[in-house]
Amino acid sequence: MPTSKSQLYRGATLDSDYTSPMPTFRFIHAADIHLDSPLRGLSRYEGLPIEEIREASRSAFDRLIRFACSEKVDFVVIAGDLYDSDWKDMGTGLYFAKAMGRLGSAGIPVFLIRGNHDAVSVLTRSLPLPENVHVFSDRVAETKQLEALRVALHGRSFGSRREVDDITPSYPEPVSGFFNIGILHTSLNGYAEHEPYAPCNLAALEAKGYDYWALGHVHEHAILNTSPYVVFSGVLQGRHIREQGPKGAVLVEVEDGAVKRAEHIPLDVFRWAIVAVDCTEIDQLEDLQGLIRREIRSHLEMLGTNPPVVIQLVLKGSTPLHARIMESSGQIRDDARAIAVELSTDLWLEKLKIQVEAPKESAPNPQVGGLDELLASAASDDLLSKKLQNELTPFLLAYPKPPSETEETVVLLARAGSWNELISLASKTLQARLVSAED
Repeated sequence: MPTSKSQLYRGATLDSDYTSPMPTFRFIHAADIHLDSPLRGLSRYEGLPIEEIREASRSAFDRLIRFACSEKVDFVVIAGDLYDSDWKDMGTGLYFAKAMGRLGSAGIPVFLIRGNHDAVSVLTRSLPLPENVHVFSDRVAETKQLEALRVALHGRSFGSRREVDDITPSYPEPVSGFFNIGILHTSLNGYAEHEPYAPCNLAALEAKGYDYWALGHVHEHAILNTSPYVVFSGVLQGRHIREQGPKGAVLVEVEDGAVKRAEHIPLDVFRWAIVAVDCTEIDQLEDLQGLIRREIRSHLEMLGTNPPVVIQLVLKGSTPLHARIMESSGQIRDDARAIAVELSTDLWLEKLKIQVEAPKESAPNPQVGGLDELLASAASDDLLSKKLQNELTPFLLAYPKPPSETEETVVLLARAGSWNELISLASKTLQARLVSAED
């Protein structure tokens, strides 16, 4: 028989005795699940398990649900960005409702807020959710109490994507005699690489008087403070190469009204990593394969392949072979993919990036004349950057799917407005071809 909502919330009473010892309980803090997040562009990378990667957000969420049930946690907190954006169809909502039903059958309530990706103004579709799920209002911060556990949860959803004000002053005062949890989707001051949504500062969170702040929005797991605990759970599943390393949720154990343990639990089904190869010491192109193999093997020994790993290989350093390396990029990429398959069936190469440079002490190539110097200075020429931006933007932004990784990089740099970086890439490529032609 399904557990009723009153049973899940342990029905508030007026004559509760709060002089007895605080109960011990455990909960899961998760955030930034981004269900059905699109992973664009991966189909161009031969050999990648595209369908498995596309399903990764759901697969990781399934692991979260199984973990919550197997550990018999008392409740689950989701601190925003459950969805990546508006649903393409009702399948996303139905999937989530079914997952919540599994938690409801296990007697586990869920408390969630909406963040910038799934704000009220973003989601145009909705479905009735099981009774064990409470979505906090976007109009005013509110409090939900679990009387039997003596837990008070305070939260507020985003009404619109661009929540630029600090909303923490509107959060209720802590409930006396309860363990108080604040649920907040925030960039927090000091995370400049993230959009400044609901910005606040650590001192204000400390002063609120809560015992645990369950934060979302920043995708790296971090425990910023322990008195009280202020925690970013991080993204549940890394979605691209900028989200490297183990991803998951936080299992929190509370004893005698204090956090005894806050452990990050990896729940990801794919992991992303950058493998940098320093080419400075090699003087024969034939030695590059062995160097790549050693670096990938070294990373595998450190990372393992459970879960499977998708890597980006970056060739760096100063070498007289820079021209030949750039000219041979296609063959090097294919060799690296073969090496990855050889080392592990659960390892894939997403992309090869070449960032090698000519040694600074190298003499100018007499066959090229002063063109080397001209190309080297091109990336810092603001007038050239502006001219290219004006003349090439319409063409590059309308460019169809690029057939090669190099062309894809050029288009992405143009779309991001990174013209100096684009010029630098073009200059190095042209220099390499000029040198190679003279060889």
